[in-house]
Order: sequence, then structure tokens, then C-alpha cells
Amino acid sequence: MEGQAAIAHVTLRPITSENLRACLGLRVEESQDDFVASNADSLAEARTNPNLFPYAVYAGTPDRLGAHDVPMVGFTMIEIDKAIGFILRLMIDRAHQRRGYGRAATEEVIRRLRLHPEVQMIATSHRTGNTAAARLYEGLGFVDWKVEWVDPVPNERYLRLA
Repeated sequence: MEGQAAIAHVTLRPITSENLRACLGLRVEESQDDFVASNADSLAEARTNPNLFPYAVYAGTPDRLGAHDVPMVGFTMIEIDKAIGFILRLMIDRAHQRRGYGRAATEEVIRRLRLHPEVQMIATSHRTGNTAAARLYEGLGFVDWKVEWVDPVPNERYLRLA
């Protein structure tokens, strides 16, 4: 497969006292700071909202998670509310970007959301200047979504899975 990028595999695990420090240490590129909330802010929000579910993104498949060398490569948080599974946060640490982990994490989140019988729609949003997020979500089949019942946030683009 010379010349082709390997397909990344990830596993999502809940944030616990054992992996909290690693999660808080994840950082995006400086140029991406305005595109995603800090993991600390996201975790604080999740503590007060029972509809939010934060996860650490680990490289590899579940059979490799017992190995001590499996790195945490990112963070994601979903919200399940009013029949919508919303990908609220997704970030991949700057040391692990451009390796397919963002796509693999999003695919795993979608797979998990489809397992919830109450989820009738999967949606997300991103800042309008975040071209990497736009490419990722569009490549996975997300399309623009006009949310009539939400006050529009300036520079925010809402998408739903077609």
C-alpha cells in the first residue's frame, strides 16, 4: 500500500480518574484554538448536564487497549437530547493529526449513536472557517441543516447526517 494512507482505527473510552490528566493534556494546533472548546471546559459542562457523554479517543482497536503503549489521541463529546445525537466536540491532539483519527473517531461516534433507539437524527456543527471539519463531515455524508428552533450562532454551520 505504498503511497496510500493507512486506515486509522480508534476506540472510545469514558473519561475516568485514570485518564483525566492525559485528556486535559491534549492540545490542537495553535491555529485551531478558536475552533474547539478546551477539554477542561467540556468536561465541566458534562458534569452538570446528564445528556452529555465525553470520551477519550485511543489509537487502535479494543484488543490493543490493554497494551500500555496505546496513546490517547483525542477527545469527543456527544449529546443525546430530543431524538438527536449531536457530536458536540471532536478534537485530535496536534501530535496525532493528519493520520485519519478524526475520521475514525467520527465514524465510531456515528456507529454508537445509531445503537441508541431514541436517536432519530445525527447532527453536528463547526465554525465556518474550520475547513478541516467541513471536509471531514461532508466526506462522511453530512449536509447543511437549517435549525429553525435554535438561535443561530454567528459563524457556526449546522449539519445533519443525510
